[in-house]
Amino acid sequence: MKTKNITAYWLCSLAGILIASFYPLYMGVRVISDMVRDGTVLKENYPKYVIPYTPLAFSVILGVLLMPLLIRVMKRAAVFGGTAVSLVAFFSAEFWFERSIIVSTAETTVKLEDWQMFMCYQPPDGWGKTVTEYKTHTAVEILMGEYNPAFKLHFYLISVLLILSLLNCFYGFAQMIRTGNRSRKRALIMQSISTMAFLGLCILACFTAFWRDGNIKVSALSAVLMSAFFILMGLTAGIFSGSLLLNHKNAILLWIPAIVSASVTLLMYIGEMILLHGHLYRFGSGFFFDGLPSIVLAPIDLLVILVSGFLIYLLMRVLRKENN
Repeated sequence: MKTKNITAYWLCSLAGILIASFYPLYMGVRVISDMVRDGTVLKENYPKYVIPYTPLAFSVILGVLLMPLLIRVMKRAAVFGGTAVSLVAFFSAEFWFERSIIVSTAETTVKLEDWQMFMCYQPPDGWGKTVTEYKTHTAVEILMGEYNPAFKLHFYLISVLLILSLLNCFYGFAQMIRTGNRSRKRALIMQSISTMAFLGLCILACFTAFWRDGNIKVSALSAVLMSAFFILMGLTAGIFSGSLLLNHKNAILLWIPAIVSASVTLLMYIGEMILLHGHLYRFGSGFFFDGLPSIVLAPIDLLVILVSGFLIYLLMRVLRKENN
């Protein structure tokens, strides 16, 4: 009976992730077909976020596809095996896209990784004062690859977190069906909610960039959405770590996820700082919004980091109480 239930769960999971991944896979197929046919991708035909989302979708599909085999062979450690395979698949596909896909403009042809940086660097047409004055790279330097590729840190961080969180949910519920042990049920439900909400904000950012207008000082709406994005990213990472520590001592269960959450939020700020070459978007004017000397982060940024860790601390207290 359990075998039938796991098989049904696996088929539903695979169907769900294939449906959800249709557009990222479509973008990848379109880019590859242009390369095979023309040897390049015209800039007007380039889907802006084919990386990292096409490699991300491919890697998660592979992890779910291997789930029955890995659960049979690795038992409780199946999630770690599936995650390892998916991460290798993601970075292999990501690096292949970055270095093998060529984008053509009227002026030049560049590798996809250089074009992605250029797209992040340039605000949409018609926007106001650009953030380029806060960066030292010129458009020519970017298109020639003469820049620091560390700007991709936050792309990779988001992708790795989504892979970890999604596979933790898929494998976690499968193990619950296989063993009948429901001790991780609430943690997995929390993980599913936070991961879907975070993925939704990622998709919204892809299409709107949170309505930033090209200025280093953003609108109130952009500030709220960016803060929510940072906090939710930290929550997703914290819940992931907490779901693996449910059987540990209270101090470990409460504090490690909180530290992980705050650290991941801080890393996201660092990734943005690299992209803006030592600057951050500002949510307003005055002491609370201006960067502190030597650390760039403003008091509001530090508050966002602390809120992320504090919320995870509270959620872990809830989980600990319910498990007890």
